[in-house]
Amino acid sequence: MEKVTLENLGLIEYQKGWDYQEKLCKQNVDIKLTQRKNADFSEETKHHILVCEHPLVYTLGKSGDESHLLAEQNTLKELGITYYKINRGGDITHHGPGQLVVYPILDLEKFFTDIHKYLRFLEEAVIRTLREYGIESGRYEGFTGVWLDVDDPQRVRKICAMGIRCSRWITMHGLALNVNNDLSFFDNIIPCGISDRQVTSLEKEIGQKVNLNEVTYKLLHHLSELFNFKLVETP
Repeated sequence: MEKVTLENLGLIEYQKGWDYQEKLCKQNVDIKLTQRKNADFSEETKHHILVCEHPLVYTLGKSGDESHLLAEQNTLKELGITYYKINRGGDITHHGPGQLVVYPILDLEKFFTDIHKYLRFLEEAVIRTLREYGIESGRYEGFTGVWLDVDDPQRVRKICAMGIRCSRWITMHGLALNVNNDLSFFDNIIPCGISDRQVTSLEKEIGQKVNLNEVTYKLLHHLSELFNFKLVETP
């Protein structure tokens, strides 16, 4: 069974969290390059999962359309919202306090080499977590992430966005589950480039705030079951 180091970064500026992801990813990629170039297997790649919240920020994936950011730069400045073009897949999304962000940095060669399966496992962990709160969710054909009322075109809405990057089977970026965050900030963008679908949160669906640490624990439990890994928490 693979061991995965868990770090709870708390509320962390987006750039700082991104830089830390890049550092951990690069360490693993460098180890792989050394292994293949010199047949030196003295050092093994290491798995990490980072959980955090971010201050108000919009991020645009490498395949995204910048016109999906509806607010002007001066408006973002007035609202105290930062904006980054980043190297994950997907379009534009929003992060803010009260949203659970999970960044798995895994060596998929030690699990399976299938990006689609990886995304489905992330989605499944969220689906199982929401079910513990009495919310039935699922996948919406043609889109990543986790959705509610997927069989009703008039009511379908997104509760969890996903966007990843994978280099030499080392993953980074991940998922953002709306728990207690202020959904009004999604009004300044076309979330994930989908103009005719709403976003929702766990708080909105059940009508009360939810303990974020509790949601985090449940989601990590389901991830560990699906991937069959053991979480080792750092102080």
